[in-house]
Amino acid sequence: MEKLPKAGLFAIIAVVLLVIIVLKSSVVIESGQAGVLFKTLDNGVDRENTYGEGFHIIAPWNDMIIYPVRQLSVSDKMRVLSVNGLEVTVDGTVWYQPEYNKLPYLHQEKGREYESQILAPAISAAARSVVGRYTPEQLYSSKRDVIQNEILDEVQRELSSQYIQVNRVLVEDVTLPPKIKSAIERKLEQEQEALEYEFRLARATKEAQRQKIDAEGKAVANKILSASLTDKILMEKGIEATLKLAESENSKVVVVGGGNGGGLPIILGNQ
Repeated sequence: MEKLPKAGLFAIIAVVLLVIIVLKSSVVIESGQAGVLFKTLDNGVDRENTYGEGFHIIAPWNDMIIYPVRQLSVSDKMRVLSVNGLEVTVDGTVWYQPEYNKLPYLHQEKGREYESQILAPAISAAARSVVGRYTPEQLYSSKRDVIQNEILDEVQRELSSQYIQVNRVLVEDVTLPPKIKSAIERKLEQEQEALEYEFRLARATKEAQRQKIDAEGKAVANKILSASLTDKILMEKGIEATLKLAESENSKVVVVGGGNGGGLPIILGNQ
C-alpha cells in the first residue's frame, strides 16, 4: 500500500519533467522572423543555419535567439554642416533589414543591438559626408533626390561587410536657418520673375519677326502682281467680267470701250 503513493509521485514528477523538456525544446518562429541557434554544449552559435518561420524542436539545453528579418525602418533628425559651414537639420528615414543567410554572423559579431551600434553611426556618417558637399541653396531646392541616392550609396558601402542590407534612404525635410531660408526664397522668386520676363520678351520678339516676315511676303507678292498686270491682261479680265454681267438677269446697259479705262466696259443702269 505504501508503494503505490510513491509510484504515483514519481509518475507525476516524470510527467512534469517531460512537459518542461517539451516546452523547453519547442520553439515557434513567427512570420517575418528568423532564429539563430546557440548550442550550449557544443561550439556556441550555429553559423551554418538560419532557422525560418514555423515550429522547431531543439535540445532543451540549447537556446534559439529570434530576430525580425522583415524590412524595418529608422527615422532621425541630424544636425550637419553644409559645404560653407552653415548648420542644417536633415530629417530622414532609412529602410533596412538583416541579411537572412548571414543572421548567425550578425548575432555572433554584432549582437542584438546592431541597429544602435552599427546602423545608426553609419547613417550619421554618410549624411554628414554627403550634405557637406552642397550649399544650403542646393539642399533646399534641387538636390534632394541626389542627396538621397548618395547617402544610400555611402551607407551600403559602409555596411557591405556588416550583414545589414539597406534598401532605401528618404530625405523627408531639410531645415535651414530662418535667415538663410528667407534669402534663398527671395532669390528663387527673383529668378522666377526674370525667367517670366525673358519668356514674355522672347514671345514678343518672335511675334514681331512673324509680322515682319508676313509684311515682307505681302510686299513681294504685290510687287510681282503689279509687274504682271499689263494693259492686255486688264482688258482680258474686263472682257471676262463683261461676259459674266451680260449673262445676269438684272437690266443694265453695257458700253464697251468707253471712258478712260483703257477700253474697259462701262456699266450703266445696274439695278
